[in-house]
Amino acid sequence: MTESITTQKYKAFSVIRIWTLAANTVTQLLRMRILAFLTVFSLIAIAAGFSFPTMSPEQQLKLLKDVSFGSLQIFSIVIAIAATSILIPKDLEDRTLYTILSKPVPRYEYLIGKLLGVLLLIGGGLLIMDLILSAVIWIKQSLIITGQIAALKQEQSATPENVAAIKMIIGKYGLTWGVHAGVFAVFLKASVIAALSLLISSFASSTLFTIVVAFAFTIIGHGQQLLRDWFLHDTLSSGFGKIISGLVVIICPDLKLFDVVDKVITGEIISAVTLASMGGMATLYIVGYTATAYLFFVDKEL
Repeated sequence: MTESITTQKYKAFSVIRIWTLAANTVTQLLRMRILAFLTVFSLIAIAAGFSFPTMSPEQQLKLLKDVSFGSLQIFSIVIAIAATSILIPKDLEDRTLYTILSKPVPRYEYLIGKLLGVLLLIGGGLLIMDLILSAVIWIKQSLIITGQIAALKQEQSATPENVAAIKMIIGKYGLTWGVHAGVFAVFLKASVIAALSLLISSFASSTLFTIVVAFAFTIIGHGQQLLRDWFLHDTLSSGFGKIISGLVVIICPDLKLFDVVDKVITGEIISAVTLASMGGMATLYIVGYTATAYLFFVDKEL
């Protein structure tokens, strides 16, 4: 009877165990000096916000968001791949993995906890960057509006209509909810890449292999539409080439699904339907990659 109870406890899904693993993972990954990257990002955002004063107000705000979102994507992708790639090898090297699995902790809980820790780290970093970016955009936007109104007053044309028009035009390219939607899209993309890296790490023999392959699939994922068009419509291609491209289309995530940054930069509105669709697709990718990672990891000799 005691053995049966122990087995049931071992098999039971424990949110507490997963959260503990995630918290420990965040602590472990903080040694990657994420705070230093946040400082670099702050300097980039401030520099982009207060450079090129000869540009038009709209161009200044667009450049600020363009440079900042580029930094956001680099941060999230690098952390997603590098952090996830070192987790299992690092735990094996330190023999931490043997201690965790002997608690006992099911291997699927270990994978979920590790992935959740990476996502918490990425999400926390992006949240802080979102706050920094929002503050810089708001300050830049306010300075531009103040300058434009002052110019109108010098021209003696500061009518309520002209002032309202300036605020509306500058506001479109300034701080809107679309900025936060863009950061959310960056997080979803990074989450998918992290799950893919975890899958590769579950069967890879080295950290370097995981990083290289994950970066390769990330690059391919941004151009998957071209591969899909070639796979479906190019009738002149060889059968072997089509098989290879077909496998890439199936395995590699379509990261273009999460590219709304260009719309955010130009001031377009990101609808709730678009965000929900991206969230659903990201969830499917994450669940699929994590489940597949477990299939490899459950039979892996440790």
